[in-house]
Amino acid sequence: MTADIARTTAAERAGVSDGLPWIEDAGQVAPQDARRLSKLFFDRLQTLDEGTHEYQYARNTLIEMNLSLVRFAAGRFRNRGSGDMEDIVQVGTIGLIKAIDRFDLSREVEFTSFAVPYIVGEIKRFFRDTTWSVHVPRRLQELRVDLAKAKERLAAGLDRDPTVRELAEHLGLEEEEVTEGIVAANGYTAGSLDMPADSAEPAGRAIGARTYADVLGEPDPAMESVENLHTLAPLLGELDARERRIIDMRFGLEMTQAQIGEELGISQMHVSRLLSRILRTLRSGMFTQD
Repeated sequence: MTADIARTTAAERAGVSDGLPWIEDAGQVAPQDARRLSKLFFDRLQTLDEGTHEYQYARNTLIEMNLSLVRFAAGRFRNRGSGDMEDIVQVGTIGLIKAIDRFDLSREVEFTSFAVPYIVGEIKRFFRDTTWSVHVPRRLQELRVDLAKAKERLAAGLDRDPTVRELAEHLGLEEEEVTEGIVAANGYTAGSLDMPADSAEPAGRAIGARTYADVLGEPDPAMESVENLHTLAPLLGELDARERRIIDMRFGLEMTQAQIGEELGISQMHVSRLLSRILRTLRSGMFTQD
């Protein structure tokens, strides 16, 4: 995003820039001159009515004159994540515009000192909200930064990577919180499934190397059975002793209906009706819990 200053005729310029110098290409103003001119434009901006041509000229000229601040701040993030430099500058310009709209000359603070935190804050917010491959809570995103700084500081003194306990003590956190933050940090970037599964393998290894896709697990069909059994267990407990015995003989001992009838002294038809009713009750209970 760049400031859009309307190009006017020579006759119009006198009215638009009334009380202010006309600057044909504000983006080419040297930083030292921009600081001096910015004070003049801010002073005039406070007396102009918002929405007028004069106000727009003053505001847009301030934006273009101070774009060098955005480029300076954006340079700090050049090698961070996968953000395109043009996108970073656009986001930083939003911060610059916010700073211009909120700046007050009466504070006696240099505009550069006031604007840079707005610009940097907007860029950081951009990275925080868009560069994570997997969305994690903002608390954990911020913890990732604290952990990175703590690791660097402790590693310099210990001459090795710090343990979870040492990180927790340094940050005043519980070990579980540190572990959670470390795990969440894995969601910052995503790797390709075609990467070598052995992290020690060189990037240009010959074709045929085992990749993450080759060792990626698949859903275990038996897991559904385990879940069903956990759901079924309390339902079986609600059956009476006779019903549980019938279920055990039929599905535990794998007895036939005729054998069950003989064991209980009832007909095979009666056993069939009992089994149908018990299974219908259990099935209904499982569907209700789902």
